[in-house]
Amino acid sequence: MDFKTILLSDSGPVATITLNRPDKRNAISFELIDEFQRALDTVSRGDSQILIITGAGKAFSGGLDLENLKALTGRTHEQNIQDSRTMARLFRSIYDFPKVTIAAVNGPAIAGGTGIATICDFTIASTEAKFGYTEVRIGFVPAIVSTFLIHQVGEKHARDLLLTGRIFGAEEAYRMGLVTEVVAPENLMARAHELAQALLENSPASMRGTKALLSRNINAELDDQIEAAIAENAAIRQTQDFREGISSFLEKRKPIWTGK
Repeated sequence: MDFKTILLSDSGPVATITLNRPDKRNAISFELIDEFQRALDTVSRGDSQILIITGAGKAFSGGLDLENLKALTGRTHEQNIQDSRTMARLFRSIYDFPKVTIAAVNGPAIAGGTGIATICDFTIASTEAKFGYTEVRIGFVPAIVSTFLIHQVGEKHARDLLLTGRIFGAEEAYRMGLVTEVVAPENLMARAHELAQALLENSPASMRGTKALLSRNINAELDDQIEAAIAENAAIRQTQDFREGISSFLEKRKPIWTGK
């Protein structure tokens, strides 16, 4: 299967999906979302038991692609709903993935990149990794990621991260429970594969059953929260603040908010 925005290695017990737009800091484009989803479907049907997700170059993912960002201001409400559903499906596919997932976070993972990195079963971060739910800085609502974040770190931490939109490092992410382990950059992939090998000692059927049980415990709650998130995500795109946030970001100036 040919991909333009990712690399897929699926020939052994450990599969790897690499976000492969290093010149764009592995920004999340509509094309990347589609290819990522297809790669996940391929690995889920294959013989690999563990999936490692990482990024090419110096970043894990810098968030939404700039060209796609520009296009959002001209989309209809129905298109915005569909876009939100597509992103929600990708996040849910990672969260509910039947095989064990390991994120190897090699550098900055911002906005949607933070979401992808932290909803894996294990998140191993380089000391050079940075995280941030920066959506409020440009007039977005971090709706879909918030549904997962609050389950991971609790409401108080979630409010801090989502409302400030601040950037935080790997050690702070570790202390909050978003990151499983922090390692030196040169040890990142070796440690991810070491963990994968340890997991391969376990029963694949038992791990699948355990993951299914963990997901099932909160599936109904997640379903309701994601539906609300999709609606909120689409609604914010109709506001003046959203258009101003996108314009100011692309023009590299300070936004002038109206609250409308």
